[in-house]
Amino acid sequence: MTSVADAVQAMKAKFNPAAAAGLDLVFGFRIDEEQNFSLVVKDGTCELKEGENPDAGVTLVMDSETLKGIVSGETDGMQAFMGGKLRAEGDMMLAMKLSELFPA
Repeated sequence: MTSVADAVQAMKAKFNPAAAAGLDLVFGFRIDEEQNFSLVVKDGTCELKEGENPDAGVTLVMDSETLKGIVSGETDGMQAFMGGKLRAEGDMMLAMKLSELFPA
């Protein structure tokens, strides 16, 4: 994986529409403090958007290496969080849904 965009596309490819039935959620991501994107999960669909989304219920803040590791499966998201490599701003419980929506 060469870039944050590639990592995000790989994450989107793992999307589990069955887990998203009836949901209407926005997950924000801030990577390296300069790149923002969001995943809008609504009724079994997932749309990737560039830029910051004010509707995000939770924003995950990390560096690009952490993102790539989590998407590739080399890094456990919870371990990254406990180790201070991943920070969640907003609804923590929403962040926990990511593992159901985007299984490894």
